[in-house]
Amino acid sequence: MEPENSNKTGDSQKGFDRRHFLTASAPMILSASAVRGSQANSRITLGLIGCGGRGSWIADLFQKHGGYQIVAGADYFQDRLDTFAEKIQVPKDRLYSGLSSYQRLLEGKIDAVAIESPPYFHPLQAQAAVAAGKHVFLAKPVAVDLSGCQKVAEAGKKATEKKLCFLVDFQTRTDPFYREAIKRAQFGDIGRIICGEANYFCGPTWDRQAEFLKADPNNPEARLRAWGLDQALSGDVITEQNIHALDVAGWILDAEPLFAVGTGGRKARQAGTCWDYFSVIYTFPNEVVVTFCSKQMGQGWDDICCRMYGVDGTIDTHYFGEVSIRGKIPYKGGKMENLFSRGAEANIAAFHQDITQGQYANSTVPQSVRSNRITILGRQAAYCHGKVTWEEMMRAGEALDLKLDGLKG
Repeated sequence: MEPENSNKTGDSQKGFDRRHFLTASAPMILSASAVRGSQANSRITLGLIGCGGRGSWIADLFQKHGGYQIVAGADYFQDRLDTFAEKIQVPKDRLYSGLSSYQRLLEGKIDAVAIESPPYFHPLQAQAAVAAGKHVFLAKPVAVDLSGCQKVAEAGKKATEKKLCFLVDFQTRTDPFYREAIKRAQFGDIGRIICGEANYFCGPTWDRQAEFLKADPNNPEARLRAWGLDQALSGDVITEQNIHALDVAGWILDAEPLFAVGTGGRKARQAGTCWDYFSVIYTFPNEVVVTFCSKQMGQGWDDICCRMYGVDGTIDTHYFGEVSIRGKIPYKGGKMENLFSRGAEANIAAFHQDITQGQYANSTVPQSVRSNRITILGRQAAYCHGKVTWEEMMRAGEALDLKLDGLKG
């Protein structure tokens, strides 16, 4: 359901045409209850790859949807599998541990997989799932490097060829206020876009997991448990978390940047290899400059936002706040309560609808790959404290080396 219209003025034919265009072109978002009630509804058997905190959380949402039956789980750590099995009631013989656990899960009889493992493993696991004939529900980010992005892009195309569904779980892209505001901005309601900003500010994260690293920093299993603090496993915070803000910037502009100049560092974090602040200036086509800043430390101000400034108005978006347009053609917009959960629920419903109705366009894959690459460009510019062009980045084809010797297969 689209949000209430803005406080637009005038009843001109032009205004009517704009509203008609925006409404007619908006993809429909069905609620979970609507999908459950459809004739095409059937129970989809699902395997979960990555049964830690987020994996168990999203498994609960899949169960609440009603159209899925979770029948298998894979994770490196047995204790996570035990907790998952107790919560979800998965048979013990359908639980698999170790680095190759996802392969054994894919050999079983399932229709689809939800991949919630550390991002480093996403490309390989997604490719394997498509090769095994399974539908794929993939957490963001899709990869940590350019090599991984290319693998996911290829897996998405292969899924379409094999009539499989492949959905990437970005919550903001399900939100009706985001969708409506961005359509209006792209239609010209804020005029020619001159510049913008994207920010991701939060306090310290992964504190509990950091204790594993502090106690035994050379233990590969400690790195794996605290993957959000590891550059190779997570892609650093600019890719693993800040992607929410940069995804919206790329979405509004519908373009990839030409180059980026960046810096950043690590001044407060005491465990792991990830940085705790980034500052990047992106230049998009038509000399649209977007300033990006993030921090994962301190207290006092949290926000995930993206603003674009046009000659006639401003689009203002906040992950945990309101979405609106201010200017000559304003849009009142609104706020979705708990976008984190509601967005995942909407994607779970859309995934079910795509599978049961045979929709294999898989449009979230190229969008997500582009957003992932935007974060990688910013990361590379920041790491070298200088300028990196999109062409240079793509030509280099970066592939991160995990170096996790000592883990059980």
